[in-house]
Amino acid sequence: MLSFIWAEDKNGLIGANGTLPWHLPDDMKFFKKTTTGNPIIAGARTFHSFKRPLPNRQNIVLSKHGSFPDGVLVISSIDQLCELVDQYPGKNYIVVGGASIFEQLMDRVDRLYRTKIDHVFQGDTYMPKVDYTAFKQIQSLPGIVDDKNRYPHTFELFERR
Repeated sequence: MLSFIWAEDKNGLIGANGTLPWHLPDDMKFFKKTTTGNPIIAGARTFHSFKRPLPNRQNIVLSKHGSFPDGVLVISSIDQLCELVDQYPGKNYIVVGGASIFEQLMDRVDRLYRTKIDHVFQGDTYMPKVDYTAFKQIQSLPGIVDDKNRYPHTFELFERR
């Protein structure tokens, strides 16, 4: 199975200069809970934004070149990545970014974990267009809003029809 996980603002913004444009610990907790124990797939820039491989997850980087820490599986093409995913249909491979990888795998994704933030931020990277008519919303849960989580947000789960 192939899944996407991301957070976006009201306009579909997902990044600003290689980082998240917001500070939302509740979303980080959701990300950790959802991805722990599952293989995660990132582009090189997204992976490097983590500063280290994320623990308790197989870290897979889609890149044709670059230096990555021991234990990180580097795959050089979308086709090779799809072959890997197809070999293990019982695993939930979760794409964590960036936008180019989301776009290239849009026709193959089975599940979407979207955090929708009810705010507009400034940035430079947007989530590629998702055809939500191809998906059924399974869940929608409000996030925590408090002193540390200033922006209203909702955790949404979609599965391909």
